[in-house]
Amino acid sequence: MSKVKKSFLIDMDGVLVHGARPIPGAETFVQNLLAQKRKFLVVTNNPLFTTRDLAHRLEVAGLNIPEENIYTSAAAMAQFLEDQLPQGKAFVIGEVGLTEAIHSIGYVQTSVNPDYVILGETTSYSFDQITIAIRLINAGARFIATNPDLTGPSEQGIVPATGAMAALIEAATGKA
Repeated sequence: MSKVKKSFLIDMDGVLVHGARPIPGAETFVQNLLAQKRKFLVVTNNPLFTTRDLAHRLEVAGLNIPEENIYTSAAAMAQFLEDQLPQGKAFVIGEVGLTEAIHSIGYVQTSVNPDYVILGETTSYSFDQITIAIRLINAGARFIATNPDLTGPSEQGIVPATGAMAALIEAATGKA
């Protein structure tokens, strides 16, 4: 007798979608999960977008996944920060998915004496922001990145990801 799988953790990029296109079979798989009322969570180490934005992106690709069934590395980062130091301060390099998650736990985002420097994915890393991050880490802020991936997928091919930029900051500060 085989056991019935009750819950699923599903990666998003490269498993359900590739860019704006659904992976063959993904739509049927998701429809079956919803029809059978299975518990599932779509997870992504991409902190660029909010869960609402990602639900919309998936819907446009033909995958009707409720926002509450999506969990991002930005959400994981926010939970970690809230567990470590509630109501803290952070210097954040990233997009709205990360900044909104950090604000949602009551954190102040600042470059003045932050507890943490948080590095996430962005399509426009700024030399000025990286310089500030390095100086803040050297002054005692703890350094955390949303994910260690060196590269990520795009429809045009691979792109540098958070881990590549974290490597630069680690080399400049000596702090992983």
